[in-house]
Amino acid sequence: MRVYTVHEPPPRRRETAANPDRFAFVRDGFHFWAFLLGPLWMLWHRLWLVLLIYAVLTGALQVGLFALGVSGAVKFAVGFLIALLVGFEAASLRRWTYSRRRWRNLGPVVAPNLQAAEHRFFDSWVIRDAPPEAPLPPTMPIPSSSPQVIGLFPEPQSRP
Repeated sequence: MRVYTVHEPPPRRRETAANPDRFAFVRDGFHFWAFLLGPLWMLWHRLWLVLLIYAVLTGALQVGLFALGVSGAVKFAVGFLIALLVGFEAASLRRWTYSRRRWRNLGPVVAPNLQAAEHRFFDSWVIRDAPPEAPLPPTMPIPSSSPQVIGLFPEPQSRP
């Protein structure tokens, strides 16, 4: 089973609530394409600030390694480790970007795939936002016939 977080965008102009078609489901776990093609994956998901930070940090790190005169194998290993880190933290980077854009996190959903996660979330969302049913009639307290009753329970007695 996979865990997804659901994010609701802020409503557009002339909208009272965001369109559910625009909700984003972010899967937790390792993202292979973010590991393999990090910058392209960031562009695809519109993570502009993340891409800028990634480019600056990796560029500065590669310049620093070049200045230190380390071997090509070490540079490759460092690049591989950065790509691995991006693959593992891809979901967190997306959630961070959504929070910066003022998207609201609606909570987690556990499901085997994205379609099932959407189905499960919207089923519970419709039930949660449904109008409440008619209220139950108020109950009358039962008067106590014994003055020994304190609180909700009478004194313990043996049964006849």
